[in-house]
Amino acid sequence: MICAIYKSLKKEGTFLYIPKKDDFSRVPDALMQTFGKPVMVMVIKLDGRELAQVDVKKVKESLLTDGFFLQLPPPPENLLEQHKERKARQKSQPE
Repeated sequence: MICAIYKSLKKEGTFLYIPKKDDFSRVPDALMQTFGKPVMVMVIKLDGRELAQVDVKKVKESLLTDGFFLQLPPPPENLLEQHKERKARQKSQPE
C-alpha cells in the first residue's frame, strides 16, 4: 500500500496520510480547515515498513476505512508534574 504524507504549517508536528497524492476528497472539510494548506512531505510504500511515531497497521486500517490518517504530535512532557512525583517518592522512602 502506498500513501502520501503531508505536514501542517498551522499545527506543528501534525501529519496527514492519504492513499493518493493530492486527493483530499475523503478528508472532512473541518479537518482540512484546521490542518491548513497541506505541504507534501513524501510518498511512501507502507508494506514492510515501520513508522517512527505511529503503528503502520493503524495507518493502513484508517486509510482503508476512513480514507485518511491524522498523526498528531505527542503530548508535551509535564516537567513540573515529573518533579513533584520525584519529590513525593523521595519523601515516602525511609532514610
